[in-house]
Amino acid sequence: MTLKAGHVQPVWAGHPWVYAQAIERIQGGAAAGDEVEVVDARGNRLGRGLYSPGSAIPVRLYTRGDDARNIDGALLAERIQRALSRREALGFPSTTTDAYRVVHAEGDDLPGLVVDRFNDVLAVQIATIGVKRREGMLLDALSHHLKPRAILDRSSARLAKHEGFEAARGVVRGDTELTELEFAERGLVYRVPLELGQKTGFYVDQRPLRDRIEQLAAGRRVLDAFCYVGAIAMAAARGGASEVEAVDTNALAIEVAAECTAQNGLSGRIRFKREDAHDTLANAGRKGGYDLVVCDPPKLAPSRSARKRALASMRRLSAAGCRATRIGGLLAICSCSAAIGMDDLTRAVALGGRDVGSRPVILERLFQGPDHPVPAAFPEGLYLSTLIVEVTAL
Repeated sequence: MTLKAGHVQPVWAGHPWVYAQAIERIQGGAAAGDEVEVVDARGNRLGRGLYSPGSAIPVRLYTRGDDARNIDGALLAERIQRALSRREALGFPSTTTDAYRVVHAEGDDLPGLVVDRFNDVLAVQIATIGVKRREGMLLDALSHHLKPRAILDRSSARLAKHEGFEAARGVVRGDTELTELEFAERGLVYRVPLELGQKTGFYVDQRPLRDRIEQLAAGRRVLDAFCYVGAIAMAAARGGASEVEAVDTNALAIEVAAECTAQNGLSGRIRFKREDAHDTLANAGRKGGYDLVVCDPPKLAPSRSARKRALASMRRLSAAGCRATRIGGLLAICSCSAAIGMDDLTRAVALGGRDVGSRPVILERLFQGPDHPVPAAFPEGLYLSTLIVEVTAL
C-alpha cells in the first residue's frame, strides 16, 4: 500500500492510522483482515498493519519502519505481556482495585482491541476484522497470562457489522454459567449483572473523576446525573456529602446501584431515582440548585459526522448543568468522545453557561486514567475529557 506524498507526515511521526484519503494505490489483492505493508511515494517502509477495506481507516499499524515482523501469535502475546507489565508498574491490580483496563488498543500497540479486567473476568471488545481473525491467538495469550475464570465478548454489534464480522457477545472462554461481574474499585465493591451492557460493563476510565468527586463532596448537596450503577454517587457519599441524589433512565442500573450501595454500607445516604437526567437538571434549577452536580452523559458523538449535532447537545447539557448548580457551586461535566475534545467541551460549557446567565470558571481538567495510555502522536486516543467548573454569576 502506497501513501500519497502529502499524507505521510502523521504516520511517520507515529500516528497509527492510515486514512482512506491518504492512500495512493493498493497492490497485491489484500483481503479483509490481511497484513499489509505501508510505504511512502518513494517506497520507504512506514510500517505493517491490518487491512479493513471499506473503512474510513483502512489500515491500523502494528509495526513501524523496517520492523518486518508478522502480526502473529508471538507478536500479539508480546504486546499483551508488555501491556500487563505497564499496568503492574502503575499499581494495577491493587488490594483495593481489581477493575482496570488491561489493553487500550492503540495505546498498547494493539489497535482494534480493548480488554478490561474485573477481578477474575476479562471483557474484550474487538473493533476490526483483522483482530477478529486473530481472536484465538489473543484469547490464548490473555488466558495464559491472566488465567481468568471467564472471558466475555463485549464487542459493538454496529462496528462488527461495518467491519464484516459478527460480534459474539457473552462468554467466549471459561465459565459459561457466569451471570455477573464482581469486582472492587478504590475499596468499593460492585456486583454488576451481565445484562447491563454499557461499554465492557463498567466505566473503568472514570476512576480519576470518582476519586476527585469523593475529595470534593464533604458537606455538599450532590446530584449524580446519568448515574448508571451509582459509582460517582457512592464516591460522594463516602466523601461526606450531606445529601446525594442519583438518577438514570435505566431501571436495572438503578436497581443494581441501590444494591451496591447497600453492599458498601452506604444505604440511606443516597436517593436513587429512575428519571431522565435532563428533567432532573431542569427541576433542580427551579429549586435553587445543588452544591455539586456531575453530568457524565452517554457518548454524544459516536462518529465525527455527528459532531455538529453533538456540540449543540453538549451546549444544552452545559446550560442545564449550570442552571442546576447554585451560584458558587461546582459542576463536573464530561465528554467521552474524541470527536468532542477538551477545547470543544470548554467552548460548550462557556456558551451553555452564558445561555442561562452564569459564568463557569474552570478549576480542573481531567482525562481517562493512566491504565488508558495514549501515544503522543495520536490525539484521538485522548477520548475522555472532564471539566470541573465553579458556576459564578455574570
